[in-house]
Amino acid sequence: MASPPATTSSNSITRRFDALKKESRRALVCYVTAGHPDVGRSLETLRALEDGGADIIELGVPFSDPIADGPVIQASSQQALEKGMTYDGVLALLERAKPRVPVVLFSYLNPILAAGPDALTRAADAGASGILVTDIPVGADPAREEWLGASPLAFIRLVAPTTPGARMAEIARHGSGFVYLISRLGVTGVQQTTAASLPETIQRLRSTTTLPICVGFGISTPEQARSVGKLADGVVVGSALVSAAEHGPEDVLKLTRSLREALDD
Repeated sequence: MASPPATTSSNSITRRFDALKKESRRALVCYVTAGHPDVGRSLETLRALEDGGADIIELGVPFSDPIADGPVIQASSQQALEKGMTYDGVLALLERAKPRVPVVLFSYLNPILAAGPDALTRAADAGASGILVTDIPVGADPAREEWLGASPLAFIRLVAPTTPGARMAEIARHGSGFVYLISRLGVTGVQQTTAASLPETIQRLRSTTTLPICVGFGISTPEQARSVGKLADGVVVGSALVSAAEHGPEDVLKLTRSLREALDD
């Protein structure tokens, strides 16, 4: 598999983490589904995330079978699909938003393959900085992984809490930008607590890579963000923000600001 290339788009993620490190701050990574609840409000949601202090935005590409996601994100994906959102629609939304922060496309493999061999280049041209594919583990499809790793986008890889140390190192070695550490087993969704084993898992992963570590799956409150931010380089919040987006950009702005303040406290 190809090593991640140094490109302008993917380096924007590295620059963001470098800047945060100099200020001893943690990254706030915010997930929302493109086209949810509709295109107009989705655009307003992206702007609210920026205004609220998001460092990186994960923009979900709607998919009909999002097996790694819980009911909140599944519902948002279905709603976006029903409104006609497509991969090209996601790129058009990104071009309209013109975000000032790095954007990572969060997708399953099928929508990217269906978009054609130039899907990743077009994403970079539209303003994306990275790509995260939930259903392509390291070694599962070397040809596709090489294609993803050689693109202009940072190739963000997922690590599970049960992953052995040697496997963690292999995953991180074939990724770039940052490593997304899943905080617990199961699907995405709001949780009341974080896993008791999380500190040890972060420590094991940090011993295998120099990439920043961002923790997601289940983080939904400022208190949880503050707690995890003491251990990791960043936190990922998804379902709580998707729920807020259902109500409107004002709720997204309020939640994002509260998460930002908690991380900076």
